[in-house]
Amino acid sequence: MPKGKPIIVGSRGSKLALTQTNWVISELKKLNPGVEFEIKKISTSGDKITDVPLSRLGGVGVFTKELEVALIKEKIDLAVHSAKDIPTEVSEKLTLGAMPKRVDPSDVLISAKNVTLERLPGNARIGTSSLRRKAQLLALRPDFEIVDLRGNLDTRLKKLEADDLDGIIVAHAGLIRIGYTGQISEIIPFEIMLPAVGQGSLGIEIRKDDERINKILSKMDDLHTRIAVEAERALLAKLQGGCQVPIGAHAKVLNDEVHLEAVICTLDGERTIRDSHKGPANQAAAVGNELAQRMLDNGGDKILQEIRQNFPKQMP
Repeated sequence: MPKGKPIIVGSRGSKLALTQTNWVISELKKLNPGVEFEIKKISTSGDKITDVPLSRLGGVGVFTKELEVALIKEKIDLAVHSAKDIPTEVSEKLTLGAMPKRVDPSDVLISAKNVTLERLPGNARIGTSSLRRKAQLLALRPDFEIVDLRGNLDTRLKKLEADDLDGIIVAHAGLIRIGYTGQISEIIPFEIMLPAVGQGSLGIEIRKDDERINKILSKMDDLHTRIAVEAERALLAKLQGGCQVPIGAHAKVLNDEVHLEAVICTLDGERTIRDSHKGPANQAAAVGNELAQRMLDNGGDKILQEIRQNFPKQMP
C-alpha cells in the first residue's frame, strides 16, 4: 500500500457503529500523525433482516461476515466491530489487531416511568432481542412479559413508547458511546444479569499478514481488555454458544490474575448454572476452558442441548 493512500476502515452503517468507528479513527490519528483514514459503510445480514428475532437467524457472524469478506478481498484495511458480535472462530486469514480499553459491560434498564427492575409493575412488558437477557430477567421476575425488540438503539428507544413497553434492556456501553446515558433507569448489577461475552469492548479486525496496519494499531491495544475478553471468548467457544444460547460472562484482571464469572440459563429462567474461576492472566484461554467444562459437567450440557433443539439453525 502506498504510504500516502488512506486506510479504508469498514463499519456497519448504524449510528452506534459509525460513532465507534469515528472514535477509533480519532484515536488512531493521535497515535499516528499524518496517516489518513476513510470509512466504507458495509451492510450486514443482521442489519438487513430486522423482522426476525436474532435467536432465529441461526449461523454465526450475522453482524460481521460481510465486513470480514471485504477484509479478505482487500476492499477495506480494517474493520471495527463490537466484540460481542465477533464469532469465536475467526478466519485464519484474519486477526484482532487491537482491542481498545473496555467501556462498562453492564446491561441497563430504560423504563417508561424511570423505575428499577424491582419496582416495575406486575407482568411488566420488557423489550429485548437477547435470549441471554430474557432468561436472566425471568430468573429474577417470572411475571415479566418479554417482547422481542430488534433494530438499532434509536429504533429500540422509540419502540419503548410506540409499543407500549414498560422498559427495554440495552448495553450500557452503547449509550455511553452515543451520549444517551441520561435515559438510564438502572445499571443492572452483575448479580442479576451477566453481560454478553465481549460486551463493552471493540475488536478491530485486520488481515493477519498486514504488517503496516498491525503496527498502526499496536499502540491502541489494551492488554487487560484483551486478556478479559480472551477468557470470555474461550468459555463461549467451549460451550459452543452464540446468539441462540443464554450465556452470560464477565472477566476482569486483578493483579496478575484473570477472574471469570459465567451463567447458563434455561430459556424460561427456571434453571441457572452460575460459577466462577480464576487463574494466571497469561493463561486466560485456559481459565475460560476450565470454567466452561466445569459448567458443562454440572448440568450446563443438558440445558444447552435442550435449547439447541428449540433453535435449529435457519441460515448458513
